[in-house]
Amino acid sequence: MTADVLRLGTRKSPMAIAQSEQIARMITDRTGRAVELVGITTFGDVTQGELASIGGTGVFVSALRTSLLHGDVDLAVHSLKDLPAAPAPGLLLAAVPPRDDPRDVLAARGGAKLADLPAGAKIGTGSPRRAAQLRTLRPDLQPVPVRGNAGTRLGRIASGEVDAVLLAYAGLARLGRLDAVTQVFEPDEMLPAPGQGALAVECHADNTDLAALLARLDDPVSHLATDAERGVLAALQAGCSAPIGAYAAPVAAPAGSPGAAGEGLAKLRLSAVVVSADGTVAVRACATGPAAEAARLGQRVADELRRGGAEKHMASTDGLFSRGDDDR
Repeated sequence: MTADVLRLGTRKSPMAIAQSEQIARMITDRTGRAVELVGITTFGDVTQGELASIGGTGVFVSALRTSLLHGDVDLAVHSLKDLPAAPAPGLLLAAVPPRDDPRDVLAARGGAKLADLPAGAKIGTGSPRRAAQLRTLRPDLQPVPVRGNAGTRLGRIASGEVDAVLLAYAGLARLGRLDAVTQVFEPDEMLPAPGQGALAVECHADNTDLAALLARLDDPVSHLATDAERGVLAALQAGCSAPIGAYAAPVAAPAGSPGAAGEGLAKLRLSAVVVSADGTVAVRACATGPAAEAARLGQRVADELRRGGAEKHMASTDGLFSRGDDDR
């Protein structure tokens, strides 16, 4: 690595550019290194197919990773929830910066909340996970698949194509569109995708100098919590298009105990769910364990989900969406 400008590979969508600019500023602020953005088109950007049907895992990241491996860029920024759980040979997840709000939100016409929507209302989403959990909350609603950036999806409400859309709080916040939010779902209502709200900074594994520099961006709490969540995916061998939600949160240490004064993250509480396509079955699991063993905690929760019969609900997304017509 030289002192030259760092080349940051990014998708070209407004969301990806906003995220990458955020990381570029953080790198410059913390290290003094200048960063330039290099736009890269991924398969997920050009295909019009539903994410569930095109094999959602990796469709937004493979081109970025290829550019990293070929040396066309020095680092890449991804939405962590888009990153396959399995390690990528030759690449290193160098940092998970402080995580933004991981929750899902509803944006509906006329400021409506979920309970206000009439039976049969059409709810747009590109996520099988959101569609399945929506059916659990309101089986009378019709999830319909939508693609495109956040502005495009919000526009479908104004055009009357859908009555509402489900999106990520963090994505709308990065775009300055929280004005569109009509309801925020707490994790006990709708579990977010593993890694939702977090960003991933990758570089070539052989570039140890750059890896050390990027490590200054890492937030250990966010990194460990998302490791636990992604551990569920890894253990179940599931992709980002599977109807799986997972969320890990720090467990507050009792007053006076080690860790209570901020000496370090001691434990995580991890909750996960796998929901059937029609929303009638939700297999849930929860466990608490040492933060230092985050991946193992994910394995424990995945084992519990498997014992509950979760695997038979992961493979097929048939029935998740009504006929008709992500940011993510």
